[in-house]
Amino acid sequence: MHKSNWLTAVAGNEKGDIFDLPGFAAVGGNGPLELPLTVSETCSLPHGGELMYLPGRAPLVYDLDLKQVVVLEENPYEPGERLFPVAAFNSPGYVITHTCAWQELADADHLPLFSYSAVGWNGDQFRVPLVQVDNEPRQDLRQMPVEKVLAGVKQMQKKMPGNRLRKHLEGCALKYGCPAGKNFFLGRYEAPLPSSAACNASCLGCLSLQSEGCISQSQDRISFTPTADEIAQVALAHIERVKKAVVSFGQGCEGDPLMVSDLLVSAIGKIRKATSKGTINLNTNGSLPEKIEQLINAGLDSMRVSMNSIRKACYTAYFRPKGYCFEDAVKSIDLARSRNVHVSINYLNCPGFTDSPAERDALLDFIKDHPFHMIQWRNLNFDPVRYLKIMNEAGDPGGNPVGMRVLLDQVRQMFPHIRYGYFNPAKETFQNMTK
Repeated sequence: MHKSNWLTAVAGNEKGDIFDLPGFAAVGGNGPLELPLTVSETCSLPHGGELMYLPGRAPLVYDLDLKQVVVLEENPYEPGERLFPVAAFNSPGYVITHTCAWQELADADHLPLFSYSAVGWNGDQFRVPLVQVDNEPRQDLRQMPVEKVLAGVKQMQKKMPGNRLRKHLEGCALKYGCPAGKNFFLGRYEAPLPSSAACNASCLGCLSLQSEGCISQSQDRISFTPTADEIAQVALAHIERVKKAVVSFGQGCEGDPLMVSDLLVSAIGKIRKATSKGTINLNTNGSLPEKIEQLINAGLDSMRVSMNSIRKACYTAYFRPKGYCFEDAVKSIDLARSRNVHVSINYLNCPGFTDSPAERDALLDFIKDHPFHMIQWRNLNFDPVRYLKIMNEAGDPGGNPVGMRVLLDQVRQMFPHIRYGYFNPAKETFQNMTK
């Protein structure tokens, strides 16, 4: 392909400056494949995306003169200036097709829990390799002005002054900038209902608890168990003022909500006694099917089960379950589907693994045998190089990746009834997703 269609490589220095590198094309990683990125397979960096330079690593770029991928540890235009790869952390609703490409150096440490998209420069803008799967502005930061969030916080303080869950969500919204927490105080879309301080998995990319000390957690986990009344009060405050409201158990600031299933049954009962409006959703690892059945009996409307892989060995290597196994999660999916609960898969994807032939085939077979309604395509927040190493040790990828775009197209062609998205939908839209 003519080099005019390639993106110019970008890099960073120790001062944090980010700049382009004329004469070199940006390279995207997809498992064992490292190829120049083109204008046609990328889009402008969406609003809300952030750029990061990665210490302990050297960027891989494509040398236009040598016509090959090379490692640049120093700036060719500023001899002696050390270079670092630059990655993009993209806005919700977009699937990464290529990760940032780099070579680890001797001083490389674990990367924080973000996804690391490739990025390049063309004309007057940064461009990134993405596919949009959800265009709903649910987490568009432009619609979350700080002054309105603060006004919502004050309003809820007056409405439920002694509610500990309300106070916890203030920290989520104001300290950690959680979009779900902000949406509660803004009276928009989906409100979080974190409830569980415990979990029966030890996920590699857990955002709220990293017990091994190698990676910093992104946020503090909830430190108490709210009462059913506190949960119901927060949920009803949201449902009462939001059209097509969604309230969800299972957040990044908690363990798995099935650990406090009896509490959730009570809370759901209180919500449903007060109103039939609103969608009550459960985000979970699906580890305890018998507990899920109790939640369904209480009035649960929808369930999202997180999976990084449809292959047991790879699933286990990431989730590291305690007291349950992959088959339990599958049983929960089948159970909820049989009870007319809307079921989504929270599919944690990483180019080079998710689009490997073995994983692709496993996903297609799984959908045939265990039909569900929706795939929420989520970019995995974990170092892609180290993740691929762990996954490849757990299961044979089966050859070179087919490409994330190809995977998305193949699943859609074979199963047109399955909805693609990023966010938990409201029950008013369920009828459009049923096979």
